[in-house]
Amino acid sequence: MPNISNRALHMPPSPVRKLVPFALKAKQRGIKVYHLNIGQPDIETPETALNALKNIDLKVLEYALSEGNIEYRKALTDYYHSLGFNDLTADNFIVTNGGSEALNFAISTLCDDGDEVIIPEPYYANYNGFTSTFNVNVVAVPSTIDTGFALPPIEEFEKKITEKTRAIVICNPGNPTGYLYTREELQKLAEIALKYDIVVISDEVYREYVYDGKQQVSMLAFPELAENCIIIDSESKRYSMCGVRIGCMITRSKKIHDAAMLFAQARLSPVLLGQIAATAAHQNDGAYIRAVREEYTHRRNVLVDALNAIPGVICPKPKGAFYCVAELPVDDTEKFAQWLLEKYSNQNETIMVAPAGGFYSNPELGKKQVRIAYVLKEEDLKRSAAILKDALDQYKLEFSL
Repeated sequence: MPNISNRALHMPPSPVRKLVPFALKAKQRGIKVYHLNIGQPDIETPETALNALKNIDLKVLEYALSEGNIEYRKALTDYYHSLGFNDLTADNFIVTNGGSEALNFAISTLCDDGDEVIIPEPYYANYNGFTSTFNVNVVAVPSTIDTGFALPPIEEFEKKITEKTRAIVICNPGNPTGYLYTREELQKLAEIALKYDIVVISDEVYREYVYDGKQQVSMLAFPELAENCIIIDSESKRYSMCGVRIGCMITRSKKIHDAAMLFAQARLSPVLLGQIAATAAHQNDGAYIRAVREEYTHRRNVLVDALNAIPGVICPKPKGAFYCVAELPVDDTEKFAQWLLEKYSNQNETIMVAPAGGFYSNPELGKKQVRIAYVLKEEDLKRSAAILKDALDQYKLEFSL
């Protein structure tokens, strides 16, 4: 038998997907599963994007440019100009195969083996995978559910900075918590990045989906970070086009940009068809995003209110993205989530949630929490909450909790 690399052996499993085999078996038994575990919207992709794919008139599906084709990068430039960042040009963008590749480029550009990145937790679980791939260590700064997962005190970040620290990574608004950082919080991060000459990597793929009249503040709003900031963006959630695998890395730093381009050239090019669809999606007038934001606001209110009505459940109301983290009155949500799929059903229906332990560097911190995505329609969210309430009652009886 061939040897498997240590890198592969230490690659952490996805807390979002590792229960999939249990869900498949439940479906084979005739159980309907409501998927609250994954951020796959059921919102329709913009017609402009779909029509662009249907009407492709190319004789050869050729390589795209390594940095992304100019038509799409111009569309991105126009989009960022609409946000007020008029100094950006097409040369500030490197188009990537999803936001995931943009994060890989950022980490591989900044970090060597054994270097460190600081991340407030809970955080997007795949950050563990990206860093593990490059032998980079995550240094976590815990936030807590009682503050709604607000940014921890900046002093806690400063305590973690060492000679191996290369970046602070944030997600704003956040996955998995839906927390929206304030300008004041981001200003503190900017100041500490400049003080220690490290980079802020800001994952802003959920930028459009913030609620209650709030607005997302981008790290691009701090021009003093021109040499110390990388933005990660993606079309997956903005336009409900996860399958096109188109994202981008943005920086004002020519030094960082040119170094990242070496990795972009090494992987050849981003997806041509995805860029065609994404370029067309950006032609809409904003009505699509406004309508989707309104729908997510409603879904958030329906779900979070229903969760907080369940005895023993604690769920802060997120200000952005389409996720929430809820604390459940169980001993271990990993066991509970598997039990939901293996042993439980309510009228031949059950739910699938993502245990939150996988969103922490120390899984014990999320042992009683789950991440739930409110990407389903209203009636499905209401039904899911009812199933959860009944399941918690049955679980307590079965295990005498």
